[in-house]
Amino acid sequence: QVRLVASGGGLVQAGGSLSLSCTASGRTVGIYAMGWFRQAQGNEREFVSAIRWRSGIIYERESVKGRFTISRDQAKNTVYLQMKSLKPEDTAVYYCAASSSYYTEYDAKSQFDSWGQGTQVTVSS
Repeated sequence: QVRLVASGGGLVQAGGSLSLSCTASGRTVGIYAMGWFRQAQGNEREFVSAIRWRSGIIYERESVKGRFTISRDQAKNTVYLQMKSLKPEDTAVYYCAASSSYYTEYDAKSQFDSWGQGTQVTVSS
């Protein structure tokens, strides 16, 4: 079992930047990918970005391309999400997740089986 602990987030004005991090512990040797999802109030949890743990191949939702950057530090078992040019519509609770299975690409909740606690990101206009 993998335990995920996320940190970061907060309140920022539109156009600003925030960074999130998420550290995995436990059976980290079985991680194939890690990712970030977000859930705005009243909405479904949606995919934001993911990264293959070994190769570093990145998957992103279209609306965050060029603004959000996912990265990982394998030695620290940590995945990061750097967010810039934030918009009010980015406001949500952000969740990190880990997948213990191989997929040809990662972009769905069902592919991830370990979840961290959410961290709030609020972008004011």
